[in-house]
Amino acid sequence: MNVAAIAATASANSAATVQAQASLLVLRKAMDVQQSHAAQLFQALPQPAVAPTPGATVGGSIDIFV
Repeated sequence: MNVAAIAATASANSAATVQAQASLLVLRKAMDVQQSHAAQLFQALPQPAVAPTPGATVGGSIDIFV
């Protein structure tokens, strides 16, 4: 085998490994940013209205006139 071909293959393999690692780091950073934005959106949501207690007098009975 040619030494230059082996060196070229090793260099290409190394470059591909570095590129894959860089892509993974960018993906992780993008996911972290999305998680941060989602958390901010959840914090911005208004609190839900409090449900009335079941024993409350308002709305507990219906007047029916016959």
